[in-house]
This record gives sequence, structure tokens and C-alpha cells, in this order.
Amino acid sequence: MVNFLLQIAADLENIASLQPHDGCDDANITYYFKLKCNNCGEVSEKETCISLSDTVPLPNGRGTANLVRKCKFCGREGTLLMIPGKGRPLTDTLSDQGQFAPLMLFECRGLEPIDYFFGDGWKVESVHETTFTDIDLSPGDYVEYDEKGQCPVGISNLRSEFVVVK
Repeated sequence: MVNFLLQIAADLENIASLQPHDGCDDANITYYFKLKCNNCGEVSEKETCISLSDTVPLPNGRGTANLVRKCKFCGREGTLLMIPGKGRPLTDTLSDQGQFAPLMLFECRGLEPIDYFFGDGWKVESVHETTFTDIDLSPGDYVEYDEKGQCPVGISNLRSEFVVVK
């Protein structure tokens, strides 16, 4: 079993924080990424989407996971379990320092998540306390105008990484 922490970073312009939308509790946030088989190294062709609300029984009948997948190449089975409560917003301070913010922790057996894809359901708060909700980051950037602060807000250079944690 290996734990992978998904971390995100971006260049923020006039944005105080970036995080999954409050209206989307942890159970409704969908994560998109590719998976690699730890046995043969085969990488999935399509991205996999999972959320906390999606659970399936484990093959041995002991508990559940958010994903159970059999490798198309070698036939080995792998599981992925999401562990909520480890995420924090990406703030302007972290962004200015070029640091990553933790988003979600995944407990993996036989699988390794790689290549995270940003989607919709994000919330942005500007430095002037204007909130923008249900943001779609799949295009790779975001630009809007903050009427209250009379300034542009933007997200660019979105990055993600999976880090092994204990």
C-alpha cells in the first residue's frame, strides 16, 4: 500500500485562494487522472474519474474502495481509496513562493495515479474578497474581471504532482 498526495500549484493574479467549490462537498468533487499498473507499468489510455461518493466492494469482501480496476495488460487487480481531510486551498502566498498546496490523499494498492486533469467545480476568492464559483479549469487557465476590486483576476500555469507520503 502506498499513499499518494495530489498537490496543485498555479500562477495567481489578484487571487487570494483557489480551492474546490464549497457547494461541492468532498463527496461530490470528481478527480480525473490516468493510472499506471504497478505490476507491468501499463498506463491507462483514458483518464479515470472518481469521487468519494463512488464506492465499490473490495474483491475479497472486506471493505470498500473508491475504485477497483483490473489491468487490461497483465490482469492484476488494483484498488484506490480516497482519504479526505488532507487538502488546503492554494493561496497567493503559496503561489508567490512557487509552492504546491495539498488537494487529496489516495491510498493505492497495485495502482499509481499519474497525470491529474483539472476540471470544473472550483472556487476562487479575489484579493478584494469577491468570490467566483463553479469555475472550469479544464482549459488550463482562467480569466475574469473583479468588479468590486476593479481589476482582472487570473489563473495560469496550472500544475499538479502526486507525491508519495507516509
